[in-house]
Amino acid sequence: MAHNGIIVGLDIGTTKVCAVLGEQNENGIPEITGIGSCPCAGLRKGVVVNIEATLRSVTEAIEAAELMSGIPSDNIWTGIGGSNIDGIISRGVVAVNGKSKDNREISQNDVDRVIEGARAVDFSMDREVLEVIPQTFIVDGHPGIRDPRDMIGVRLESEVHIITCSRTSAQNLVNCINRAGFEVNGLVLQTLAAGRAVMTEEEKELGSALIDLGGGTTGILVYHQGTANMVASVPLGASQVTSDISIVKNIAFETAEKVKTEAGCCWAALLEGVDEDIVVPGMGGRSPFPIPRSEIVQIVQPRMVEIFQLAKEKIYKQITQRTLGGGIVLTGGGANLEGVADLAAKVFGLPVRIGSPLSFGGLVDEYRDPSFAVAVGLVLEGNDRTGNISGAKDRSGAGRQDGGNSIFSRIAEWIKKEVF
Repeated sequence: MAHNGIIVGLDIGTTKVCAVLGEQNENGIPEITGIGSCPCAGLRKGVVVNIEATLRSVTEAIEAAELMSGIPSDNIWTGIGGSNIDGIISRGVVAVNGKSKDNREISQNDVDRVIEGARAVDFSMDREVLEVIPQTFIVDGHPGIRDPRDMIGVRLESEVHIITCSRTSAQNLVNCINRAGFEVNGLVLQTLAAGRAVMTEEEKELGSALIDLGGGTTGILVYHQGTANMVASVPLGASQVTSDISIVKNIAFETAEKVKTEAGCCWAALLEGVDEDIVVPGMGGRSPFPIPRSEIVQIVQPRMVEIFQLAKEKIYKQITQRTLGGGIVLTGGGANLEGVADLAAKVFGLPVRIGSPLSFGGLVDEYRDPSFAVAVGLVLEGNDRTGNISGAKDRSGAGRQDGGNSIFSRIAEWIKKEVF
């Protein structure tokens, strides 16, 4: 039986499933009271390829979070990302419905109508609207308006960022969680959730790029003037670094992952004068042997440079460097790699910081790690959107027009029809 005020953020990644359980305090703000994680082998580049393996990992991660918290829950907010995400900018325009000809005051209904008009875009049958994020409003030709409500005008225009995902990828994700015995409340863009957990309002206002270094893919979300206005992904992630170490050094993948986690470094300058060996077990019964960290960095650094260069190309195809006044924020499990911020600063020529979830009470030490950024953000987004579903307005004042609830309802109907 689910408890009211309990929200679970479920981040199903290519290499790991993270679950974070948040419990609302007396002010309606979620405090993190349970976390859990489990290795996952059921996804490839963010897309489910093995439902049984994925649901086992989902079950184990959520049960670990519930055990730590002592409170069960079956209401889940989960993230979706990877190469199946795409985004476009669309515009809508409506005439203001004033109370009279002399009183053309813009109401919430006008805002809802103009955003609905902007999202009326024809997509192919295999695409589903995931998020609709208002960028700016234009009243009678005057641009740059954040919240047009209560202003006087005749013509209202909106510019929105529509983010879509693969319909089948979303269906498979929801199917996995439902088959594990849990109920999905909604789907949220992973990088949007991560940004909610690790970025400050100042960074979003100045313009910053969030780079989520996942296992199979690297997600990108650019903020400008307080809103997310660009989404992209790179089909490489931290697991590719592990694979490189495994191949070059002829060691098992699991051993290579341990080497990367414990001794990996991607900035050679950090090892000058302090190089040391790490002893790894040999394959096929061979004796253990040492590998200098300086040799590991020679494997890791080129791959990380490639990932950052690809991310840089994606970002600068759509924006200029001047747009990123707030610099780069790195998050995700790959952001724990030693020297990663130094390397990214070199590639981008911008200030770079590691983004760990901000403090939201509860188990602060346990969840303040970049690998939990998406899961913590999902708890926060789920808390907000649960309020929005019941009629509350978004923090921006314009009312959040996302596809989280609508996409879930459509996918749930499909699953009931096709599976049950």
